[in-house]
Amino acid sequence: MTTTHTAPDTATILDARGVTMRFGGLTAVRGVDLTVGSGEIVGLIGPNGAGKTTFFNCLTGLYTPTEGEVRYRGTKLPAKSFKVTAAGVARTFQNIRLFGNMTVLENVLVGRHTRTKEGLWSALLRGPGFHRAEQASRERATELLEFVGLAEKADHLARNLPYGEQRKLEIARALASEPGLLLLDEPTAGMNPQETRATEELVFAIRDQGIAVLVIEHDMRFIFNLCDRVAVLVQGQKLVEGDSATVQADERVIAAYLGEPIEGDPGQAEAAEVAEAEAAAHKNATGTPAAENAEENDR
Repeated sequence: MTTTHTAPDTATILDARGVTMRFGGLTAVRGVDLTVGSGEIVGLIGPNGAGKTTFFNCLTGLYTPTEGEVRYRGTKLPAKSFKVTAAGVARTFQNIRLFGNMTVLENVLVGRHTRTKEGLWSALLRGPGFHRAEQASRERATELLEFVGLAEKADHLARNLPYGEQRKLEIARALASEPGLLLLDEPTAGMNPQETRATEELVFAIRDQGIAVLVIEHDMRFIFNLCDRVAVLVQGQKLVEGDSATVQADERVIAAYLGEPIEGDPGQAEAAEVAEAEAAAHKNATGTPAAENAEENDR
């Protein structure tokens, strides 16, 4: 079944202009422009090595673009991920990043920290203001668990949840920061058809709460059922953007997914070099071994 939605003509939430990301002499993203409006669900697709996650990382402050800028509600976003979250942009990751030894509820409470105004002394003294804020956070976290269908597992350890429910928990944690824009990186990866359909309905429900959504996904049926607009990246460049029918009919998109050569395409050799350079940059920035990010950096 195909679900359709007509996006309203409303304010621009995300405005990325000329975003370019280079690693040494290699360019992973080349001059990409993309907007997301209020009430919109926008998809970002492309074959492996297209630069989708690199672009997401530029939007969310994990990388500082070599060129271009990213604006949220008209204001340029800072090049720090925690400041981007505080501004109103939240994200999930392809490789689930939960606190496995914490409960489901505690994981969502972690996501509330950017909206908690109590300072260090309040936390140390644990006065009335701290307890009120703590209770409010727990109530909101419980609401979010109800929203994603995990309320009955609030006290379970996150690591014990089935894979699909871990995906839901990561979304709930992202929503806990009260974003105006939610970025989802492969939200249905590894899911069965029933879980995928449930995720689709969840994203529609998120949109209906007034949150704009930008999603990376390899499941084309999911993307084309879900999104108002779809942008296609190939070798770091935006190849085409439009509604589902326009994108599916574009011969260049078909060629890219069939592995046929596109004029000016540097090929898989450069894609592999870009992935290697990106992994090295991530290791230098975070201290995380490149091997642990191989799956993410190969996109």
